[in-house]
Amino acid sequence: MNQSTILIVEDESNIRRFVRIALEKEGLAVLEAESGSRARMEAATRKPDLIIVDLGLPDEDGKDLIREVRAWSSSPILVLSAREREGEKVEALDAGADDYLVKPFGVPELVARIRALLRRSQALSAAAGSSSRASFGDVVVDLASHEVTRAGQAVHLTPIQFRLLAALIRGHGKVLTHRHLLLEIWGAAYSDRAHYLRVYMMQLRQKLEEDASQPKYLITELQVGYRLSGVTMN
Repeated sequence: MNQSTILIVEDESNIRRFVRIALEKEGLAVLEAESGSRARMEAATRKPDLIIVDLGLPDEDGKDLIREVRAWSSSPILVLSAREREGEKVEALDAGADDYLVKPFGVPELVARIRALLRRSQALSAAAGSSSRASFGDVVVDLASHEVTRAGQAVHLTPIQFRLLAALIRGHGKVLTHRHLLLEIWGAAYSDRAHYLRVYMMQLRQKLEEDASQPKYLITELQVGYRLSGVTMN
């Protein structure tokens, strides 16, 4: 985590200062931007390793900034906002954010979230161009051959079950919203049919989790979406 650079996009100077001090104590380099326009310039020229974005910016909604930056940058984006409505979280994640933390927040949780996002980003960079095999727990998935094993035994997945699992693997632990998954797997005509996901997630858990009622890997983020925990690319 040392030497990573974090861009804080926040219009309130006291919050920027508070976050800067906390992150510099962790050995991180910190950049600041008080507006969306300034953030674009900093992100494009300084190429930070992670971006923290407040949604209530003076010149635009932070979700618009996230959407634009995500079009050309793969740096993790953590939303830090007082907006706690589930709809805001879903929209920010759909726009391209990787995580969402509601104000007020504790420094230990903020630092932990940043560490997790940086680890994931570094793992993705290291895995670029590597094998198409992924694993979590005792499950191994070959994305190229569509072969799945659990504890060395072959597991049969239907085409839709495999597409859902592959989408979660490609998310590398990121929360994927209901809408994102529905669009990717079933298409625009099914974007409001979240019950499809519940059915297929239950099926995947029955086949891949030790205890489907208490999943360790195929995780539900309440009212937002799903994520795959503990996945690594081999």
